[in-house]
Amino acid sequence: MTTAVTRRTALAMGVTTATFAGASSAFVRGSDPIAVVSTWDFGAAANAAALARLNAGGSLIDAVEAGARVPEADPANHSVGLGGYPDRDGRVTLDAVIMDDAGHIGAVAALEDIVHAISVARLVMEKTPHTMLVGEGARRLAIEHGMKTAKLLTPEAEKAWREWLKTAQYKPQANIENQLPGPPGSALNHDTLGLLARSADGRMAGACTTSGMAYKMHGRVGDSPFAGHGLYVERGIGGAASTGVGEEVTRIVGTARVVASMRAGLSPQAACREAVEYIARLRGDAIQGMQVGFLALSAAGEVGAYALMPGFTYAVTRLSGKTQLLPSDSLAGMR
Repeated sequence: MTTAVTRRTALAMGVTTATFAGASSAFVRGSDPIAVVSTWDFGAAANAAALARLNAGGSLIDAVEAGARVPEADPANHSVGLGGYPDRDGRVTLDAVIMDDAGHIGAVAALEDIVHAISVARLVMEKTPHTMLVGEGARRLAIEHGMKTAKLLTPEAEKAWREWLKTAQYKPQANIENQLPGPPGSALNHDTLGLLARSADGRMAGACTTSGMAYKMHGRVGDSPFAGHGLYVERGIGGAASTGVGEEVTRIVGTARVVASMRAGLSPQAACREAVEYIARLRGDAIQGMQVGFLALSAAGEVGAYALMPGFTYAVTRLSGKTQLLPSDSLAGMR
């Protein structure tokens, strides 16, 4: 469940929602270049934090980390960080990845008791010889570097979990998430902040952070923390982020596929659409009612997004600070 940006709060943030009637091609071009893009309505606040960090002299990695930390610290956002819905055992586990277009990458999976998974991912990137740490190893790294532990399961999220338990069939069933009020990846349980930042010369970095599918099996990791699945950036080409049902993204190495299509000459929009259409061909009826969305930004500053179903939105922020929330086109044909 997302913390929606209302028209009133959007205007207060300098965000315009007028383009929900249709994305304007003029918005992705012109003299005011795109600096940050991210998934879902709550990406608007993340973009603002990322741009502020850039304007303060921070690096692209600084910016995407700052952006990702915003929803991670928001207890009202039940799909990222503090307040995220737990797994079916009542434990909140976090996944995150951070990377730039020079091959630097760090990731964590199944992290517990630390609010800012993205900052632990950065520690993996900068303080270890590895690209990913999981579970207790990731937690230990965070504590060794001065990060404080916290209870991630908030009273509101715990209440929702206990309500779910009343009807849940507790057994090793991979699709038990389908007992949520709505299909996996729907507006009722969509997940994942994916964020891409771009400098004026086309260099890029990205971040992805999530608490994963609500009431998942303990130990489940989706696409989010894996380079080439939940996030990918490549120098001179661009980057992509994914959201929705991570298992379906993982089957096609989704964001690597999007960036490869861009490398081959497709626009970000066409590359996102190609990945979604391939999932639909590959999986057929198995993905009925599920949501998967891709968001891409080229090194030249062009944006594209495409999803299986209507409802996927994304936030685009220009260097001036102007932000728009846009609806993605979808295979189902409606926004």
